[in-house]
Amino acid sequence: MQATETMQTRDVDSTRGAWDKWAAATGVPIHEGYYVPDLRTIELGWWEERKCNAAFLKLAGQEGVSEARVSEIPPGESTPPLKFALDEVVYVVEGRGLTTISTEVGGRQTSFEWQKHSLFMLPRHHYRQFSNTQGDKAARLLHFNYLPVLMTSIPEPDFFFNSRFVADAAAPELADFYSAAKAMQRPDGSWGSALWSGNFFPDMRAWDKLGPQVNRGAGAASVTIHFPGAPMTSHMAVFPPFRYKKAHRHGPGVVIVIPAGEGYSVMWQEGQEKVLIPWHEASVFVPPSRWWHQHFNAGGSPARYLAMHAHPATGGYSERVEDLARDQIEYTDEDPWIRQTFEAKLAEKGLSSGMPEEAYLDRSYKWATLEV
Repeated sequence: MQATETMQTRDVDSTRGAWDKWAAATGVPIHEGYYVPDLRTIELGWWEERKCNAAFLKLAGQEGVSEARVSEIPPGESTPPLKFALDEVVYVVEGRGLTTISTEVGGRQTSFEWQKHSLFMLPRHHYRQFSNTQGDKAARLLHFNYLPVLMTSIPEPDFFFNSRFVADAAAPELADFYSAAKAMQRPDGSWGSALWSGNFFPDMRAWDKLGPQVNRGAGAASVTIHFPGAPMTSHMAVFPPFRYKKAHRHGPGVVIVIPAGEGYSVMWQEGQEKVLIPWHEASVFVPPSRWWHQHFNAGGSPARYLAMHAHPATGGYSERVEDLARDQIEYTDEDPWIRQTFEAKLAEKGLSSGMPEEAYLDRSYKWATLEV
């Protein structure tokens, strides 16, 4: 199956939504399909307004709910200041640089440095400017926001970009906005015990403040990320070599990027053919709404995937499964093809599965949590 397809962005069908028309009008590539093999090598095109190369991702599972795009800042260059009406999460795919946030050009502002695998949130109604501090290589960023679903109600792009609305004067001081993230107590002490709140996470590949992800199996650990004052959340799961997690499903728009590891995921609609998604560092995929999906670590080191959650109103808020009987498949109940395929893929490399036989026989099997 083809990983991505690049559209001719000049052909704008009148039946498309407001976001589709706006994205096509920029003239930069729009990549479709089920997944992107590598954000570091994906085709980009020059975006004159933003003074950078860029591309939009319009993967099957986004379904008009979330926007994902890649921007590439030339060596030693800066993008023009841009005011955006929505909160936006950014993951650094490649490079090092500086972001400056300000209420108005020349107004109060703050700057912070980022590196490869950093994750940060940009606050709504603020100007943001990106600078590449390396003079010999471009920097690539993955941006995530809720613009497509909001443009279904307000189809005018100018409402969202460089509007006259002034940021709330009561908002937190920008000087403190990117201070160190803080651990939070999860109210119910349940699914994934680690919960952290902050607007800047320096390196998601090295992040080790994790808790057991007990419901999903494989001895996985995870962290849930809360961005203060924003409706956006994320989580990252880490699971051991030669194991795989339980299948589950949720709503659309959850964009998943791989900070580390080698493996694959399987996605399928109830009763339909399964789609296999190979992944490694910088791969991206988005499970379609209510499609089962399952993640497999076929490499020799712990695998990490970072999920950027869709808006709470879309049903794609997170990977948390509220109804285990309806939205998660236990190892004891899974299609035998799942286990057979995993073991066969490992055998091709002379490797063996790390899944204990007891996990396939005992629904209440207790996993030892991964130590990171």
